[in-house]
Amino acid sequence: MRAAQRPRALPLRPGRDGPDRAGPDGNMLGMIKNSLLSTVETWPYRVLSKGEKEQLSYEERECEGGQFAVVEVTGKPFDEASKEAALKLLKYVGGSNDKGAGMGMTAPVSITAFPAADGSLQQKVKVYLRIPNQFQASPPCPSDESIKIEERQGMTIYSTQFGGYAKEVDYVNYAAKLKTALGSEAAYRKDFYFCNGYDPPMKPYGRRNEVWFVKE
Repeated sequence: MRAAQRPRALPLRPGRDGPDRAGPDGNMLGMIKNSLLSTVETWPYRVLSKGEKEQLSYEERECEGGQFAVVEVTGKPFDEASKEAALKLLKYVGGSNDKGAGMGMTAPVSITAFPAADGSLQQKVKVYLRIPNQFQASPPCPSDESIKIEERQGMTIYSTQFGGYAKEVDYVNYAAKLKTALGSEAAYRKDFYFCNGYDPPMKPYGRRNEVWFVKE
């Protein structure tokens, strides 16, 4: 009785099969290596002013524009959707791109949240990650077609910071606090705001999360 022949492995096709087609283990390893070993670039900004009201500290900042990788997810709860999108973006900068490049890390992962009338968040998110400076001029093409590259203009924001592992309820809570602290005089976009996480999941302490309102 003849032994079954082992299937012959096909060679990867550069620019088509890419790192993520080589298997999920290699793809995940590249993402983890990139996340843990890279120097993290923070989205460039400068502080314009600081304030404190209702026991909440906040800042007014001017954030630079640039090229961003973005994923949109709809029809899922905020926490599930944002986790799914963030994982895709981390794989992209970890090597799941046409150059197979581990691009380094930037922070924060910035989630656009769309509040409903009652303050809860709609089942729609757009998650952004700023392309590292080395690749700003010519970002690698994502292997995942759901990831788009967008150029965004600079913006002025109101920001407040808090710790812990942030979930929807935390972002909604701090958005309400920031709204109260700013009062009726500050002009900012009411149809969306940004929920930002600066740290990888494996960092248990000293975590940094922020809510941003975009100044009009």
